[in-house]
Amino acid sequence: MTTTPPAATTAIPGASGLARAFSGSMFTKTLYDNRRVFTVWAVATGVLAVMYGSFYPQITADSLDAVPEAMHGFGFDDAASAAGYLQGAVFGLLIPLLATFYGAATGARMISADEESGYLDLLLAHPLGRTRLLLHRFAALTVGALAIAVVVLAAMLAIRSSADLNSISPANFTAQAVNLALLTILFGALATGLGSATGKPRPTVFGITAGLGVAAYALHGFAPQIGADWLRNLTPYHYYIGGEPLKNGLQFADAAVLACTAIILITAGAWRLNRRDLGR
Repeated sequence: MTTTPPAATTAIPGASGLARAFSGSMFTKTLYDNRRVFTVWAVATGVLAVMYGSFYPQITADSLDAVPEAMHGFGFDDAASAAGYLQGAVFGLLIPLLATFYGAATGARMISADEESGYLDLLLAHPLGRTRLLLHRFAALTVGALAIAVVVLAAMLAIRSSADLNSISPANFTAQAVNLALLTILFGALATGLGSATGKPRPTVFGITAGLGVAAYALHGFAPQIGADWLRNLTPYHYYIGGEPLKNGLQFADAAVLACTAIILITAGAWRLNRRDLGR
């Protein structure tokens, strides 16, 4: 009886052992290929949160009076309390913009960049369905979004005592981090779904997603100034911070809106990707 020798495995030329270990699935490969991008976004967002969060003990009545009326729509209507200050200066002004740009930039890389370069055809020549490719790529983007939220949460808890933020419980910090992750994932889903559905190049997908995000951000902030608070309900930022999770904890209805919107966007992108002629 002849014994068939085991199939030989050929090492990928120039690839490290770690790279080969992460090449077992499209999800892990995408994580490995984007590890530096995810790390930079998470660390930069965490550092920025620490910088502005640490300023709270230096807030005085004069500095509060100097806040323009127009900024109250961005969460600066209660900067005297720790939760109010962080809701405005950190989680209402800077962090959501970074979340938006992360989602737009990373989502535009997931499908659009591969299609633009011609690499998508090579990927799909393997036994890898379009939907599976999209979901694996989006799952890796989601891990990056979770990493940003975890780093920001860890940074806030690290300075909680030194920055006089003890009035905010760890549970409420966690609630805000959950909403941050969901907001980031939503814009990632928008960019990924848009690129999958239209086949537009990466700069176009990034520009449209970031533009919509900034427009929604401005609408959420300035709607009270024009007496149209109801317009805020049309923006994802309302569901991200409108329930004031730093004061009230996690608002499950708001979190559900963000999560369901992301699911709808990525599902629509997958549906269109499976029906689109990629050769055009």
